[in-house]
Amino acid sequence: MSIFKKTTKTDAPATPAAKVAAPSATKTVKKENTGAAFRVLLRPLVTEKASTLTPLGKYVFAVAASATKGAIAEAIYQVYGVRPVSVNTVVLRGKYVRSGRNAGKRSDWKKAIITLPAGKTISIYEGV
Repeated sequence: MSIFKKTTKTDAPATPAAKVAAPSATKTVKKENTGAAFRVLLRPLVTEKASTLTPLGKYVFAVAASATKGAIAEAIYQVYGVRPVSVNTVVLRGKYVRSGRNAGKRSDWKKAIITLPAGKTISIYEGV
């Protein structure tokens, strides 16, 4: 008795018609590619200071350091479906820190303050 299984080929070849799937009757909606948008918008900043801006229609995001205001506005539209009225950016320099005798520097980063049109909101505090 062999420890290997014996394989056999089936005698009936597969028909080409069986390989082709029937066309579906429902129309699929193509979703926009938001992969580039998530490379621009890194995360929403959920802080006390940022939450005080929410009633004013302003939202704060950490964005890529190389992101331009136009790219940030387009990413907001792709992800949330709302065109911002204005985009303000701030480049924050990393602080020099020390732990014992080891010294280092935190990374520089960029944040964007997005102003939406009156009456428009986005939900960024869902999972918090």
